[in-house]
Amino acid sequence: MAAMINAGVNSSLPDPLRNAVPAATPSPAPDEEQASPNGPYMAAELIIAALSVVGNLLVCAAVGLDRKLRTVTNYFLVSLAVADVCVGAVAIPCAILTGVGLPRDNLPLCLVMLSVLIMLTQSSIFSLLAVAVERYVAIFMPFRYQALMTPRNAVLVIVVTWLLAFLIGLVPLMGWHKTPPPGSSGHCFFVLIVDMAYMVYFNFFACVLAPLVVMFLIYARIFATVKRQLRRIEAERGGGGGGGGGAGEMKTASSLFLVLFLFTACWIPLHVINCFLLLCPSCPVPFELLLTAIILSHANSVINPFLYACKMKAFRDAFKAILTCCRMPRRHRHTQTKNISAPHLSLRGHDEPLCDCEFSNPCG
Repeated sequence: MAAMINAGVNSSLPDPLRNAVPAATPSPAPDEEQASPNGPYMAAELIIAALSVVGNLLVCAAVGLDRKLRTVTNYFLVSLAVADVCVGAVAIPCAILTGVGLPRDNLPLCLVMLSVLIMLTQSSIFSLLAVAVERYVAIFMPFRYQALMTPRNAVLVIVVTWLLAFLIGLVPLMGWHKTPPPGSSGHCFFVLIVDMAYMVYFNFFACVLAPLVVMFLIYARIFATVKRQLRRIEAERGGGGGGGGGAGEMKTASSLFLVLFLFTACWIPLHVINCFLLLCPSCPVPFELLLTAIILSHANSVINPFLYACKMKAFRDAFKAILTCCRMPRRHRHTQTKNISAPHLSLRGHDEPLCDCEFSNPCG
C-alpha cells in the first residue's frame, strides 16, 4: 500500500512524520527504511507533553479543590483535561516510539499504540459536544436544566463518551487496518498499518467533522438568541444598564466556543492533509506544512489551561492560589476570623472562598 503513495514525497519525509495520529505521511517500504529519531521533533513533542500534563493537571486540581468550580460544564472540561493529560503522558510517548518503528513484529501492540491518540481525540470531541449541549439546555430549556444536568447525569455522559471514543479508536484492532507486506522488517509505522480510508471516511467525516458541525450550529443559535435577548432588555431599559444574566451567558458561551474553535483550528489541517493524500496520492505535500500540522494538532492539548486562565476569572484565581501555595480556609466551617484570607472566586459575581478544604502552605 505504501508504494501507492506519492513517491515524490517519500524522499523528503523523515521518520517522525510517521508518528502523527492521524498520520498523513507516506513512507518508503519498511525493508528500505532505517528508522532513526529526529532530535528537534522529539524535543518539541516532549515539551508539548510536559506542558500538557502540568497544565491540565492544574485544571483538574482547580475543579477538585474548589466547590464553586464543580459545575456540570466544568465536569465536561475536566474530562477534556484528562484526555489532554493522557495525550502528554501516553499518546506522545507512543507517537515517539512509533516514529522510530517501535514496537517491531508485534501488530496488535502496534495498533494499540497507533490508536491511542485517535481515542483521546475522539474523547475530546465528545467532551466538547457535551459542553455545547449543556449550554444549549441552559439557554433554551432553563426550567428543565436542574433535572437534566445533574452531576450524576454528567458523570454518566462522561463515561459513555469515553466508552464510545474507546470503541472508535479500537476499530483498526477489530480488523480495519492494512496487513504488513510479506518480507517487511516489521516496523510499526502509521501509514503501513492504519488504513487511510478509515482515517478519512470513518474517523474524520463521521466522527470528527459531523460533531464539529453540530457544535458550531449549536453555538450559532446560542449567540443569536442571547444577542436578541440582550437587545430586547436594552430597549426595555431605554439603552441603560447591562444585560445581567444574559451578558454572563454570552461571556461563558464565548469562552467555551473559543475552546471549540481552537480545537478545530489545531486539528482540521492534519485531517485535510489526510484527505488530500487519500484522494490525490500523486500530489506532493511540503515537509514543512506536514510537520507544522502534526505539531499543531498535539499542541492543542496545551492551549486550554492558558485559555481558562485568560478568559475565566474563577479558573484564573484558582490557578493563582494553587501555584502560589495559598492557604485556603474551610467554607462555613469556622466562625472565628482567620489571620489569612483566601482568594475568592466567582464566575457570576458571587463572593465565595476558593474551596472548603484547608491547605498547609508547603512553601513555608
